[in-house]
Amino acid sequence: MDFTFSEEQLAYRDAVRKFLMVEAAPEMLREIWETRSGRSRELRAKLADQGLTAISVPEPHGGMGLGDLDWALVQTEIGYYAIPDSLSDTAYLGAWLIENLPADVALKRDWLPRIAAGTARIAIGHPINPLIADAELADLLLMWHEDEIHALKPSSARCTLHPSIDASRRLYSVEWTPSPQTRLCSARHGRALWSRLLDRGALALAAQLLGLAQRMVDLGVDHAAQRKQFGKPVGSFQAVKHQLADVAVKIEFAEPVLHRAAYALAHELDDAAVHVSHAKLAAGEAARLAARNALQAHGAMGYTWEADLQMFMKRAWALDAAWGDRIFHKQRVSAAIFAETVEIGPGTTFQNLQDYRNF
Repeated sequence: MDFTFSEEQLAYRDAVRKFLMVEAAPEMLREIWETRSGRSRELRAKLADQGLTAISVPEPHGGMGLGDLDWALVQTEIGYYAIPDSLSDTAYLGAWLIENLPADVALKRDWLPRIAAGTARIAIGHPINPLIADAELADLLLMWHEDEIHALKPSSARCTLHPSIDASRRLYSVEWTPSPQTRLCSARHGRALWSRLLDRGALALAAQLLGLAQRMVDLGVDHAAQRKQFGKPVGSFQAVKHQLADVAVKIEFAEPVLHRAAYALAHELDDAAVHVSHAKLAAGEAARLAARNALQAHGAMGYTWEADLQMFMKRAWALDAAWGDRIFHKQRVSAAIFAETVEIGPGTTFQNLQDYRNF
């Protein structure tokens, strides 16, 4: 049994990491944040050149035809560099939702090639999220209405901007009127798609939270090595070492949980939802602890606008509540483990081992 990623998957992740290291330096992100849109056409074009917008798009529509496991690796890097772009909503969630619409929907032919080319921005209105990211900036809105899926242009709706603790996020409330012209599929078909989309949205944020946690630890370690008290780097003090080590442990334990959730989604296993909720909770816990302990290593200056740490802290706090908050995901885990039919214990951990042998 092989529980490792393939060489191709790891090579692509490394290529994305090297690209973002150059193109997503904190000073560049600040410049994008301070624009009215908070988005950069130049950055989106570069992301498309790296194939990031084409990952989920099927090959017949100009994409790479990859899946959830590939995205789990890429999303972690997106989180680490705090990319100020709704790439996930468009290239992962939007592409998946459009591809899984009924076969006769013309939207696939029109929009999937544009997503792959990086020339389309999709915003998604799911009932789990009270506000919609990039709604006014999008080329297309995919909206929930009583489990139906509707598509419309932002010009057909009223979008109201709301402030976010994360200055890179553009969140909108959207007022719109559903009609037979905007409806893409019925509630019967849409109900399952919205449910599976929620899991993918939560998985994407779990991966980003894991990347954010690692970035905040790295920033804390770097600062602790440079900042001095009593003539010594604060990183040499045992209390500081322990705080940052505690975060490293949380990250180490959350990573396999994330990968298992991605596998369960990719193979449409019956228990995928509970694995996704577990991953969101574990990654969120790691990110919250990373923010708190890295801030302790920085001192009060870590929260100021001049410090890079605040960019990643605020992103982590914002994403922790999106696509289901902690209460929502704890309830899903609780329902799964306390169900009357559930079998728990060491003997049942790998009772469905054959489902995982190709991971």
